[in-house]
Amino acid sequence: MSAAAVPNTHFAPALLDWYDRHGRKQLPWQTPRTPYRVWLSEIMLQQTQVATVIGYFRRFVDTLPDLPALAAAPVDQVLGLWSGLGYYSRARNLHKAAKLCVERHGGELPHDFDALAALPGIGRSTAGAILAQAFGQRRAILDGNVKRVLSRYHGVDGWPGATATARTLWQHAEDNTPDARVADYTQAIMDLGATLCVRSRPRCGVCPVSGGCIALRERRTAELPARKPAKTSPTRATCMLILRDDAGRVLLQRRPSTGVWAELWSLPEASDVDAAEHTARRAGARIDHARTLDSFVHVFSHYRLAVTPLLARAVPLPRAADGDGLRWYTADEYTQLGLPAPVRRLLQSLPD
Repeated sequence: MSAAAVPNTHFAPALLDWYDRHGRKQLPWQTPRTPYRVWLSEIMLQQTQVATVIGYFRRFVDTLPDLPALAAAPVDQVLGLWSGLGYYSRARNLHKAAKLCVERHGGELPHDFDALAALPGIGRSTAGAILAQAFGQRRAILDGNVKRVLSRYHGVDGWPGATATARTLWQHAEDNTPDARVADYTQAIMDLGATLCVRSRPRCGVCPVSGGCIALRERRTAELPARKPAKTSPTRATCMLILRDDAGRVLLQRRPSTGVWAELWSLPEASDVDAAEHTARRAGARIDHARTLDSFVHVFSHYRLAVTPLLARAVPLPRAADGDGLRWYTADEYTQLGLPAPVRRLLQSLPD
């Protein structure tokens, strides 16, 4: 393997040649490659791997096949289709952006970069990916995979999330993006980062641009890109109330419009049994035969949530709740809602 640097003018041709032979060309959002499908895939692929996204993508487009259908759908349906993918702000922003496209852009994604990037959930890189893949515009991208490729290839020090490092990487991204076959190049550089230039044990021996890679030449692939400075994650504790009536219905509560799990349906949370009793009374019931289930920890990006489930029988049969977003749902009903993944797993694990 040559240690001589390959000029940047060789980067895109070498990558495209590799893509022609080894790239992924039959992903569901590529056949057909419409602006709506590209957009949906780009949002789903933020923070989520391709293998996980494929099934969610297919279910989503089977139910909501185009942008007007998404805009017209109830938010609960959108969150229900998204449930399990995590980072639910992506789904809420997707829904809001679709509505704005109907209101302002004739029911289509705008072709203009600034108008597209102004939509909720679409930043600079996502806008570039949509315009490059759906409309063939020469636009650079800088998602997590591309940051890793460019950090190593160009030997860029510093955490990619830092402003100065990101500015340098964007310049490299702009310089390397070719004038032709931009859609293929965009997919190729994402594929390279996802399949060869991975975080641990990159497959440098079969990388099409390894000859010019500074990290490989200097034996720094393990340290580039630099990791985010470590922070200690705090732990928060909560009690989740699982209140069931004799008909098997469960009391759920709509979460606030901001914060963790915003607008999803979840189990009411309480600090202790007395607070749980108060919640039950607001829903027209009282707690009987309460018992705690096994505690568990759910890890978020910025903190850990220690959950103690409290399973209780609702007596007498509850009336419909009037306030605080409280509502009783059957199992058939709540499985169709947008539920946080740990709450869905907890409900699925309940004893009969």
